[in-house]
Amino acid sequence: MTETQLKCTTRHVRLFTSRLDNGELVPDPSHITLDLDPDNEFVWTESVIKKVHVRLEELISSQSGQELTEYKLRKIGSDLEGIIRELVQAGELSYNPECRVLNYSMGLPRTPELL
Repeated sequence: MTETQLKCTTRHVRLFTSRLDNGELVPDPSHITLDLDPDNEFVWTESVIKKVHVRLEELISSQSGQELTEYKLRKIGSDLEGIIRELVQAGELSYNPECRVLNYSMGLPRTPELL
């Protein structure tokens, strides 16, 4: 029997109910794998990545004891998009000028003059 892999794909967040095994996603309903900013639209620091991971853990904990559905996983992904937007608006996360396409998907870049 094959395990069903749930997934959520947003612009900056990809979530899978899988674990990485030799670079391959293996369905695992007890594990959530996060692919953060797959297009490298932002310049990430360790502290900002940690904030996103902390928020992910909070969202996962809030689902403890409940069946994880695709809808709930999409809700978690949307909530993570929200924290990314907050980080951009607060000036903690900046756009990557080397990104293939700069479309300012989370709003205009924040500069010290605008904060």
